[in-house]
Amino acid sequence: MAYKTILTVLTDLDDVAPVLEAALPFARAEGAFLEVLCLGIDRTQTGYYFAGATTLMHEETMVQAQSLASGIEAAARARLNKTEISWGIDALVTQTVSVAGIVARRARFSDLVMLPKPYGTGCTSDASVVVEAAMFQGQSAAIVLPGGDGKPPGTAPERVVIAWNESAEALSAIRAALPLLKTAKLLNILIIDPQRHAAETADPGAGLSKMLTRHGVEVEISIVAQTLPRVSDVINRHVQDQDADMLVMGAYGHSRFREAILGGATRNMLENATVPVLMAH
Repeated sequence: MAYKTILTVLTDLDDVAPVLEAALPFARAEGAFLEVLCLGIDRTQTGYYFAGATTLMHEETMVQAQSLASGIEAAARARLNKTEISWGIDALVTQTVSVAGIVARRARFSDLVMLPKPYGTGCTSDASVVVEAAMFQGQSAAIVLPGGDGKPPGTAPERVVIAWNESAEALSAIRAALPLLKTAKLLNILIIDPQRHAAETADPGAGLSKMLTRHGVEVEISIVAQTLPRVSDVINRHVQDQDADMLVMGAYGHSRFREAILGGATRNMLENATVPVLMAH
């Protein structure tokens, strides 16, 4: 298995350079086709203006969204034209309510989605919608970039931490990450307070360790207590202690009626991550 179709979704001009600089070497190493979707989003909500103004406001905001989509596309094309990999690009204008559907349809037929950090200072409200749509509705694995001074994904992470809690989501992420995990020098399985969720408490992580070892990778298990208020803080500290290049973990929903919104622990993890996070639901 390899990643042959990689999708990235750009909704902000500031994301074009860092996201493409991360995605291009990755796609080159995988021999993959890079699909770039540029979205100009009209973030207004019709109905919140005084009588007679709605149509004019809608036209103005749609023009702004069109300008944004064109600007993102032009910047992306300028960078893509300098590369030898296979790529395609589309620019669309949409309203906020339609973003999830558009992204999900594209993600559904991609092997992997690479996206900018969705939470934190400077991130738009649509960034989290894109991540959630790709994983929950599009059922695609995603690499979420750390942004800022965080580590880029590289082409072959050498040290990978796997956050393991016996869940189906975590196992889905591990299987989606196998092409990368098989090339790593060391996989560290992190288990936090195993008695809370492990059926095999006598030897937590043994089954997963055996599965990964059979792929020819060195595997070690770290069992730690939750010594910090949030699980995400414990994971982030462990990633730093291990000097890891990537984190693999499940994406967990937080909705009684539909699993389409990332839970608080997952959001905290992505907001504070210092390495790329490969996630799947």
